[in-house]
Amino acid sequence: MIPVYNCSQFLPETLESVLIQAMAEAEMQIEVVDDASTDTDVEALVRRVGKGRISYFRQTQNVGSLRNFETCINRSRGHLIHLLHGDDRVRPGFYKELDQLFQQYPEVAAAFCRFGYMNENSQNLFNHPIEAPEPGVLSDWLLKISQNNRIQYAAIAVKREVYEQLGCFYGITYGEDWEMWVRIARHYLIAYTPHILADYRRHSNSISGNKHAYGEYFLDLELAMSYIQQHLPSQQRQELLKKSRKYHSHHGMYIADEVWHTAHNRKMTLSFIKQLLHMHKDYKLYGKIAKLLLKIAINYH
Repeated sequence: MIPVYNCSQFLPETLESVLIQAMAEAEMQIEVVDDASTDTDVEALVRRVGKGRISYFRQTQNVGSLRNFETCINRSRGHLIHLLHGDDRVRPGFYKELDQLFQQYPEVAAAFCRFGYMNENSQNLFNHPIEAPEPGVLSDWLLKISQNNRIQYAAIAVKREVYEQLGCFYGITYGEDWEMWVRIARHYLIAYTPHILADYRRHSNSISGNKHAYGEYFLDLELAMSYIQQHLPSQQRQELLKKSRKYHSHHGMYIADEVWHTAHNRKMTLSFIKQLLHMHKDYKLYGKIAKLLLKIAINYH
């Protein structure tokens, strides 16, 4: 299921990455769910690239990412659901290897792979750290995933019955997937392969890119953390929250640096740093802030 909204420049690559490894139509549904895009005729694009293999559904009006994901799940007919955003892609072997994981470990609710990050030109930026050296069921996964989001939509497939039992994504438009992966980990086992079989695209028009630019990143992040707390063992909540805040404050400095270099907006960058300091403080963080403030001072005058 491929949710899209105004990402037509990337969509052909996404669709082709699925088509080259797709199973027979009777075994695998491929459908684009369009949240009333305005950048191009998405239906015509899907017809041209899909040549009849990909179905198309368009919302009558823009309903937002969460409702569009819900529509994807409701319209899906498969036993396993892969939500592949229209600007990401899968690598050859993705479906075959995840299918093998589900067959080998029938007790798991979801399976995901290691993944890469790419830029607007489809060039690899870096790869996500490895979670386990061999394919298999992850141990202590709830405690790990509760500290920071270690999965991207492109990399994970979830059993349909799991969404039916636990519900859909809700509440926030940045971090909603993190809360979902924690929610699943609370109730079920998760399988993983260290092979890099998917790519998440980083670009300024993505949901996360817009959240960073408009300064809403920490608001949604705080909400995500509060939602996640309810899924954790009560005796470990405070410790895990402290670790999560520390991780996201340091990761936030990387984003603040990126925001400055991309937009050169001093006010926006300083506001981002101020929000970051509400989350966590330590000497290493102060050092990173000092370096960025020095860059801003040098370039601002």
